Amino acid sequence: MAEAYNDRVVRQFAVMTVVWGLVGMLVGVLIAAQMAWPALNFDIPWLTFSRLRPLHTNAVIFAFGGCALFATSYYVVQRTCHARLYSDKLAAFTFWGWQAVIVAAAITLPLGITSSKEYAELEWPIDILITLVWVGYAIVFFGTLAKRKVAHIYVANWFFGAFILAIAVLHVFNNLEVPVSWTKSYSIYAGVQDAMMQWWYGHNAVGFFLTAGFLGIMYYFIPKQAERPVYSYRLSVVHFWGLVFTYIWAGPHHLHYTALPDWAQSLGMVFSLILLAPSWGGMINGIMTLSGAWQKLRTDPILKFLVVSVSFYGMATFEGPMMSIKTVNALSHYTDWTIGHVHAGALGWVAMISIGAMYFLIPRLFNRKLYSLKLVETHFWVATVGIVLYIAAMWIAGVMQGLMWRAVNADGTLTYSFVESVQAMYPFYIVRTLGGVCFFAGMVIMAYNLWRTVVGAQPVAVAIPAPAQ
Repeated sequence: MAEAYNDRVVRQFAVMTVVWGLVGMLVGVLIAAQMAWPALNFDIPWLTFSRLRPLHTNAVIFAFGGCALFATSYYVVQRTCHARLYSDKLAAFTFWGWQAVIVAAAITLPLGITSSKEYAELEWPIDILITLVWVGYAIVFFGTLAKRKVAHIYVANWFFGAFILAIAVLHVFNNLEVPVSWTKSYSIYAGVQDAMMQWWYGHNAVGFFLTAGFLGIMYYFIPKQAERPVYSYRLSVVHFWGLVFTYIWAGPHHLHYTALPDWAQSLGMVFSLILLAPSWGGMINGIMTLSGAWQKLRTDPILKFLVVSVSFYGMATFEGPMMSIKTVNALSHYTDWTIGHVHAGALGWVAMISIGAMYFLIPRLFNRKLYSLKLVETHFWVATVGIVLYIAAMWIAGVMQGLMWRAVNADGTLTYSFVESVQAMYPFYIVRTLGGVCFFAGMVIMAYNLWRTVVGAQPVAVAIPAPAQ
């Protein structure tokens, strides 16, 4: 008898989530260390910061985060629709195609083959492959929704669906380019239009890939792990529509004090401030799902990952609108405060909720009992300490940078040279590296724990409901 659900592709993506998480975060630790000790590039061109930094961002966003989203969305859509994935072959294509994209990125970026656009560095042949994989993904996901056995579409699927559609549009329009060779192309946009298109894409890669998709994870896995219903289903619907309408307009806040027209900068700022409301609505909904089950946090480290991630989501979505205010941005822009903000969201929200989801999924997918809850607890505290070290160092360093850059003497000359501001960063870069080492160590603990889980000798009986007839 065939399996009721296609969990093979979910298993594949779940395993690669852990693998690419290790790779991406190891590169992150290396480039963080290079900021403190530049000699760590060993005078090898493909190990320089400028080559490895896009490799790090692509690996953690699209390899680690992307595999987590594929795994969870395929798992959730089948369970909530009581239907097998629309096409097993197409689902398999999305897995192998996505791995091919990741490997191509890992080869081309260190070689310096890049379009030089933030989060969209990959050159045009890889962009085409991404488009093909994404079309396959959309067909599988929405095809499964179309053949669902239940009338209702659960809210997690609304967020997954919005993320799939928005990323498709963003990817295509930001990557419109004219190829001049197999490894080089030029954007069809120029000047400030190129910058505007890039940050419409860039901020919404954050807004939909790193927010809407992972909110789909939140709305399924927190209620499942807490064994409580979503706190407010009505709030989840308001949260969804508020988020998807508002987020798409916020990109210009990356371009304050640039050649972008002032009205466009202000529009981006206003929508960023409005964005606080739906974001915090979602955070409250996630955390309040634990109403009546708070005691579980004492004994369930997986739930700790999930709930603390939502707390970091709330913090990052307060900080982002605040930093979009022009007067605040005048201090924060181009400083390491921005790096701290990004990683509060990336490590605290995206990575923590992905890790919690993998701890939930992998034992069930392989029909095994989790090897060690104590190791999950250790991972949680090591990772949390790492995040706090990282973001606190970057906050302090960033504010100091901003103040040093704007300090002037009585005669109007700059008080500090740029080199002096770089020198002042040195101890904070070491603390940042230490935070990254802690977080990476947590990933190693996770990989060991889940490996021991998968190879465990004792399978456990896991009830898999058959699709409703």
